[in-house]
Amino acid sequence: MCELFAMSSRQPGRVCFAFSEFVRHGAPSSANPDGWGAAYYDGVDAHLLREPVPATTSAFARVLEHHRFPSPMVLAHVRHASRGPVTLANTQPFARPLGGRLHVFAHNGDLPDIETALPLAPGCFQPIGQTDSEHAFAVLLTALAPLWASPGGIPTPAARLAVLAVFAARLRAIGVANFLYSDGDLLFGHAHRRRHPDGIHPPGLHLLLRGEGARHHPLIGGVSLETESAIAHPLALLASVPLTGESWRPLPEGGLVALAHGRLIAEA
Repeated sequence: MCELFAMSSRQPGRVCFAFSEFVRHGAPSSANPDGWGAAYYDGVDAHLLREPVPATTSAFARVLEHHRFPSPMVLAHVRHASRGPVTLANTQPFARPLGGRLHVFAHNGDLPDIETALPLAPGCFQPIGQTDSEHAFAVLLTALAPLWASPGGIPTPAARLAVLAVFAARLRAIGVANFLYSDGDLLFGHAHRRRHPDGIHPPGLHLLLRGEGARHHPLIGGVSLETESAIAHPLALLASVPLTGESWRPLPEGGLVALAHGRLIAEA
């Protein structure tokens, strides 16, 4: 099953991925061979790095073990294909502009017949690949577009969370729907179910909230993290499975969280 990871921090952090270890941390029997990707936010834009090849053998992926993009918000996904061929167009995270900023989405799960259950009207948000995940992203952007078209700049967190909650409920009615989403301002995580050794059930996503600190310690499981600042700052992490021995909180089935600058600001 796919692996998800995200970080939100008040101060920029350097996140490096040793994908060969990361992909096996959550699924020891599967190397999730069908592509990998990471988005590193820089203001309203983001460095988006994706490749439709096994992360375990990719020379490009190994660059990310050492090349560090300082960023206050990072999203990553390793793919185990269930829909669509192994191509760049089907490699997550997906990104699209809306409201003068880059929106990024990554999904873990399976949404059978989403094209029929949630059809897209003709418009600017159309998938370029064949995955259920990208179709779901197009549905989400279509729902969010009126908020970003309204005058007044950035929509309120409450308005965005309300749209995400309705969207997440619609996905859960179709299939398994763990996802990460960011608009460059807030980071959202939705937990549903995940394949475990004894079957598919919750938890599908875990949350770790670290308190104020000038330096945050590295992670394990194929992800290293370095934040050093003269200013003490909080940090929040989301992952398919815990990456340290700390007290990660398994999110409940259908749980939706909104993070900003390393803090949990809302939950539904």
